[in-house]
Amino acid sequence: MAKVTEYVKESYIELTQKVTWPTWGELQNSAVLVLIASIIIALIILAMDESVGNLLKYFYKSLA
Repeated sequence: MAKVTEYVKESYIELTQKVTWPTWGELQNSAVLVLIASIIIALIILAMDESVGNLLKYFYKSLA
C-alpha cells in the first residue's frame, strides 16, 4: 500500500509542479486546428467513398 500512496503523491507533484499546461488561447487554437483537420479528412473520405460508389454503380450497370 505504501507504493500506491507514493505513486499518487509523485503523480500529484508532477502534475502540479512539473507539467506545463497550455493557456486558454493555445487550447482554443489547437481545438480549431483539430476541428479543421477533421473536417478536411472527412471530406476527403466522403469524396473517395462517393467516387468508388459511383464507379461500382457504373460497373454493375455495364454488366446488366
